[in-house]
Amino acid sequence: MLGVKLFVTARYDDCLTVVKDERFGRNRANITGGSRFPFPVPSNLKFLAESIINEDDPQHRRLRQLVQKAFSPKSLTQVELRVNEWAQELAQACVAKGEFSMQEDYALPIPMRAIAEMVGVSENDMPRFREGVRALSEGLNGWRIARTIFWDLRNLVKFVRELVERKKQNPSDDILSGLIAAEIEGDRLGDDELVSMVFILIIAGFETTANLISNGVITLLEHPDELAKLRSNPSLYGSAVEELLRFSGPVHGTKMNYAREDIEIRGVVIPKGMAVMPILGSANRDEAVFDNPNVFDIQRDPNKHLSFSQGNHFCLGAFLARMEAKIAFKTLFESMPQLELASIPEPATMPGWY
Repeated sequence: MLGVKLFVTARYDDCLTVVKDERFGRNRANITGGSRFPFPVPSNLKFLAESIINEDDPQHRRLRQLVQKAFSPKSLTQVELRVNEWAQELAQACVAKGEFSMQEDYALPIPMRAIAEMVGVSENDMPRFREGVRALSEGLNGWRIARTIFWDLRNLVKFVRELVERKKQNPSDDILSGLIAAEIEGDRLGDDELVSMVFILIIAGFETTANLISNGVITLLEHPDELAKLRSNPSLYGSAVEELLRFSGPVHGTKMNYAREDIEIRGVVIPKGMAVMPILGSANRDEAVFDNPNVFDIQRDPNKHLSFSQGNHFCLGAFLARMEAKIAFKTLFESMPQLELASIPEPATMPGWY
């Protein structure tokens, strides 16, 4: 990882310690007295580098409380209704095609439209928004990284700032308007913080959810006995989503955490200021916590997976991801009783955004 020295934890209890113990923090600058990251970060990435994901209390608490005020039941209900509509439309289009791309034709459009709905993107602005989302989710690695950092991100920042200004003038029931209006004792989110929040919605809420849907469909098709249980008992979709998050979830780690002091875990001393990354994907297969962890069981109970992390940085979008995935699976499998894989791709994962 760019030459960075770090420790990793793989057992469930050790991962839980790192994400919940207050002796660990996210803001490296506050802990080490150095820069926020142990490597240079271009200025165009500051909206990610200085986001809620990389903050500790009291700043993290402040941001989280303001964001939670914006996630009103009314706005979330509206998104859920729309996700149902989109899933039906997309599933019928896939049926008409016969053979289709799970990722491009079904899994990606659902969270893309959900985020657009949440931030109030108009139909006219969808092409610009779609281009920015793609750049942000796909262009931070590989050969496109330079173009993304120095061109695409600049354009996306400009678009989001314009969107924020329009929402200030004409607020509506969307979540971005809620973020702008959110206030606690006179405190509001600043313009840069609003841009950062939209970026986090895009990265944490778009590709991870799309990969959860794609991975989940593949996993269910590869386990026909479990899929048969689901088809015969739709009340199991909720627990099926939880098992898919554990068994083939898209996020296998978290952002780096830093030791505030020397900390010993299983006889190993992690020096103050050292980076630690919990491997959540490994924790979710820990045989000390999960019976037969390598067995896919949609009726697994209990299922205390760490796919949304825990503690202060528990994923704010957990409800939305669960809701979108449940609707996506139910709609697809009800629309296509004979659905089968034409080819088996590699599982889609991300290193971690929680």
